[in-house]
Amino acid sequence: MTPAMRASLPLLAVALALTACKGATPSSNEAAGNAAAGAIVATTVPLRVTTAKGVQTLSMELAITGEEQERGLMLRPPLPQGRGMLFPFPLPHIASFWMKNTPSPLDLIFVRPDGTVAAVLPGKPNDLTPISAGEPVSAVVEIAAGEAGRLGIAPNDRIEWGDCAQGRMQPGDPVNPFAFCPARPAP
Repeated sequence: MTPAMRASLPLLAVALALTACKGATPSSNEAAGNAAAGAIVATTVPLRVTTAKGVQTLSMELAITGEEQERGLMLRPPLPQGRGMLFPFPLPHIASFWMKNTPSPLDLIFVRPDGTVAAVLPGKPNDLTPISAGEPVSAVVEIAAGEAGRLGIAPNDRIEWGDCAQGRMQPGDPVNPFAFCPARPAP
């Protein structure tokens, strides 16, 4: 985890407390039962990418807490098609990732605060080289290597996740990790 990510953790806790959506997380009874059984509770959200090929929908496991974001996909089996991990940040910042203890190659998609793709970059298994778009982002999406090409995901495509029927974010709004719905540009 980078120093910038560590510094944003207190802000993430505040943003989560202020913006969490009901229904996006397991109920307290489900969470208590899973915790008692020693299971990891993974929250997923639908992610939509508007590409030149049309709208592509994927299922994303959320990595929200500092521990989840630090662990990421370390020591996990390869991701199946249509699945991935989403790292939302409470405030935009220049994010830097590495592939320590990650045995599978990945495509890393860096998402700007306006919902557009800043970059799609390759992640090599177990590589410690920092991977960054070099500009402030609101999230990073990790999917299996080659998935971005297969789906036609490219810079400037639009990404949103969660239930966007509730309304759109305005510039400067904090990121809700369960629903990222930036205002769309006027035609």
